[in-house]
Parts: sequence; structure tokens; C-alpha cells
Amino acid sequence: MTTTTAVRYEVVIGLEVHSQLLTASKMFCSCSAAYAYAPPNTHVCPVCFGMPGVLPVINRRAVELTVLTGLALNCKVPASAKFDRKNYPYPDLMKGYQISQFDMPLCVDGWLEVEVGGEARRLGITRVHLEEDTARLLHREANGEGYSLLDVNRAGAPLMEIVSEPDMRSPEEAREYLVRLRQILQYIGVSAGNMEEGNFRCDANVSLRRFGASELGAKVEVKNMNSFRSVFRALEYEVERQTAILDSGERIAQETRGWVDGEAKTVSQRSKEQAHDYRYFPEPDLPPLALSREFVEGVRALLPELPVERRARLQDQFGLGLYEANLLTENRAAADYFETAVNSEPAGRAHGRAQGVANWMLGDFTHALGDQQFANSKVAPAQLAALVDLQDSGQVTSKIAKSVFRLMYESGGNPAAIIKDEGLAPISGGAELEEAALRVINGNEKAVSDYRAGKETVIRFLVGQLMKETRGRANPQEAESALLAALSTKNGATP
Repeated sequence: MTTTTAVRYEVVIGLEVHSQLLTASKMFCSCSAAYAYAPPNTHVCPVCFGMPGVLPVINRRAVELTVLTGLALNCKVPASAKFDRKNYPYPDLMKGYQISQFDMPLCVDGWLEVEVGGEARRLGITRVHLEEDTARLLHREANGEGYSLLDVNRAGAPLMEIVSEPDMRSPEEAREYLVRLRQILQYIGVSAGNMEEGNFRCDANVSLRRFGASELGAKVEVKNMNSFRSVFRALEYEVERQTAILDSGERIAQETRGWVDGEAKTVSQRSKEQAHDYRYFPEPDLPPLALSREFVEGVRALLPELPVERRARLQDQFGLGLYEANLLTENRAAADYFETAVNSEPAGRAHGRAQGVANWMLGDFTHALGDQQFANSKVAPAQLAALVDLQDSGQVTSKIAKSVFRLMYESGGNPAAIIKDEGLAPISGGAELEEAALRVINGNEKAVSDYRAGKETVIRFLVGQLMKETRGRANPQEAESALLAALSTKNGATP
């Protein structure tokens, strides 16, 4: 953002997020909602096509997930809601209208707290409502001519819309809002939240106004953003573009613009001088919804511990740092894995092993996983806990622990059994270590000569050679002691 913008204009951003719900069937029919990788037009029925004479039936699970989302976002759930027809002609809307919600949505007046630059702000959420998704237009070109194909598989999928208040004051806040919102949706299990696959989509409304002004400036809607990075870059570009227009004394055109990622700019799509008249009216084929207190409280009981609260608890309960707790609670699967591992038997070790489990999960484990989830690995939480306990008790060195973990990750198994089967038991003093020290001394004549000549730092090299000789099974301090003892005797010298 330019200095001019920061000083002269206040940025006003509101976001409209559409998120597909994780239901088995579509919103108003029994067709499978798992259509993502299906051949075109195979998850369809007369309801999907909007054929005459068919009747929609409300998906109860979709209503429950929408209310669950509203509760997670601190919304009020009115006692009554209804569905409406949103009328507009477009090729991907076979009926000529979309079943949505207008003046009586399922959830209203919520908020979500975000933190940018160390400052926490509460951003308002106007409403959370439920509707059906549209079909998809697939644009193609052949012989120099363009044409479009229609895939109806997506039509009728349950789609939840979350509309924020125009409370965001920077692209950074907008991005953080999206990150936190998706995290919550994934935590409570209502959406996959994948922008790249199109099941979590975002449109932004952006305007500028002079500081101190109460009236909002002309609003520009920005579409076609398919990643958090795209959202940030598009908003940053749009703020710069509008700033330049206002500084030149011109007015902002109220319009819809599309983000062109490859060119890093927004382009005009259509004018929005007047509000679109969707001619909403109550859906005649669906009854109003009565949301009893018993129903709402039953849904509330399904709410898991949310990320912010869980992060604070892990810090307080296990003494984790903010950075570690943030990473461990980024997704629910990781947080669940951590707590299951920490609380494995013996239960009395929970607090003591927490830091070790965190170190493994955020270090070697994460590196090995790549894009996979902890729960999908062959290393069970109890096995990781057992490895941490062996390491904390000094029964395995750090180097041996890494070797054991690598074998656990490849094929699973108990760390103690792997240590025994692979001959990785640690060496703690005794004849075996003394003999290994002699072999190192006798195999490194120059280093021994340098040491005897007064270059005492050479001992570090010899310790490294001894650790290599024992495959990391020796304790480094004991290895140094064994070497020093051997070097101090006549037997330690090379003949």
C-alpha cells in the first residue's frame, strides 16, 4: 500500500465467501455431492436440471452445518428462516433462478477476531446463509473459435455464503480473515476449504474514502481470485489503482472487475451503476424453517474446541511457546495427533514429553510428511511418544533416535523393537566403547600425532570418528572420555 493511501485514504474491504459443505448428497436432491473427479454430467437428476414438475427437498445436514458455522462465528440464530428464489438468467443456471436466502437467513450478526501486526481486531459478519451451487461453464477453443460446455455435476451442491461487514482496513487484514475463516471451517468439519479446487471461493468489495468521512466510497467488486496470495495481490492492486484515480481528481466507477493472475492486475468485467434486481420472492416449493432452541443447542453441542482457544490451552497446559502452539493448531488433525501422543501411556509423562513431541512434529516429522497429514502416516501417536520417552531417558542418542524414526516412518513399528532388531542399542562405557576408541586411535595416526603435539581441538574430530564407528550409539561425552583415557595410556598410542 502506498504512503499516499495510508495517509489520505481509508481502505474499506468486505468479503463474500462461498464454501461448499461436506454433505453426502446435494442440497435439494439425493444426487451424490462427491462429484469433483467424476465425468461431466454423471451426478445429475431431474432436480439438478430444473425439469418441470420436480420438487426440491431440503438437506437437513446442510442446515445443521450452516448453523454450526454460524455458532462458531459468534452469530445469532433466529427462530425462523426461509429460502427464496434469486432470479437471474445465466447459462449455468438451468432453472433461470437460484434457490438461496434473502431477508431471513439462517445466521446473522457474528464476528471473527484477527490479528495483524500484533493488533487484534474484531471483524463483523453480517450473515451466514445457505443456497445451491450452479453448474459449471467450461470454456474451450477450436479452429480459432471459442465455445462453452456445460457440466451440471456441481449444480445443486450445498453452498454456504458468509458475508462480512466492510470492516477490513487493509489487504493484510482481508487475507488474515480468510485464513482464520478457512481454519475454523476445516476445524469444525463443514468444508474442505480448498480455494484451488473451487470449494472455497471469495469475492471482495473494495472502496476508498478520505479519513474522517462516514460515507462509503464507490464500491468495486473483485472476482476470480483462487488463492490467498491472489486475494492479497488483487486487493493491493485495486487499492493502488483507486488511489491513483482519486488523486487525479476522477471518480471511481462502480463495477465488477476480474483478477488476472498472470498479469497481476484487475480488469473491468461489467458496470454496476445500479443494484441488480434479482426479484427475490419466497421459494414456493419449500416450507419456512423453524429453528427451535433445542435444535440450535443440539448443534452447539457438536462444536469442537476452536483453534484460538486450543492454542491458548496448549500453551497453558504444556508450556509450549506461541510459535509452536500456532503451528500445532493450524489444523485439527495435527492438534489431535499432538494431544494423543502427549497423553499416551504412561499418562504421568504427559507434561514432560510435550516439548519432545512438539519438536519431532515440527521438525523431522513435518519434513518427512511433505503435503501429507500426520494421521495418515505409519507412525502412530503412541509410537512417537515412546520414542520421545526413550530419548528423554537417555536410552537412545539423538542420532539413533533419528535413525529409529526413519524406520518407523517407512514401515511403522515400536521403537524399542526396532532398536533391538537393528542392533541400535546405545553403548554406555565398558569394554565395547574402549575397544572402539582404540580402533579410532589406531586408524587416525595423523590426528593422534597432532593431538599429542598440543592441538587439543583435534579431540573433536576423534569424537566424531568414534560416533561414526559406533553408528551414533555412544554418548558424545562418554566417547570423549574413552578417547582421552586411551590416549593417556601407552596402549592408546599407535605403534
